[in-house]
Amino acid sequence: MSINTVAHINLRGNARAALDFYRAVFGGDLVAVTYADARNVQNPDEADQVMWGQVTSAEGFQIMAYDVPSARPWSQGESPFFVSVRGSDADEITGYWKKLSEGSTVLVDLAPADWAPLYGMLTDPFGVTWVLDVAVEYDAA
Repeated sequence: MSINTVAHINLRGNARAALDFYRAVFGGDLVAVTYADARNVQNPDEADQVMWGQVTSAEGFQIMAYDVPSARPWSQGESPFFVSVRGSDADEITGYWKKLSEGSTVLVDLAPADWAPLYGMLTDPFGVTWVLDVAVEYDAA
């Protein structure tokens, strides 16, 4: 069992461009899953925006990004990131979730999602938003 903690930046409509930029700077592989890919389209105009994306390099660089949907409040520079905890073991992620969710505001219950075996989002008592999920392997784009 192992987990990985990564900065997860929140953008509006330009996550793909940001990920392309970071890949050009740091090298590595880019993976991007759109809202359409994940069957999670809430606004048809946003179907091709990035719901989950990341750049990883052999040297250890990793960053995640997504396009905040228009149904959620977003202002550049406010809540610019999440802390993402990804793991391969559902029991391990569930254990972290149970502890982290005590006293936190759950935004999305930890549960199976179309794009991950488990996914959940919460804001802890210190105002930090966390995303916990069980990782799925995607082909690099």
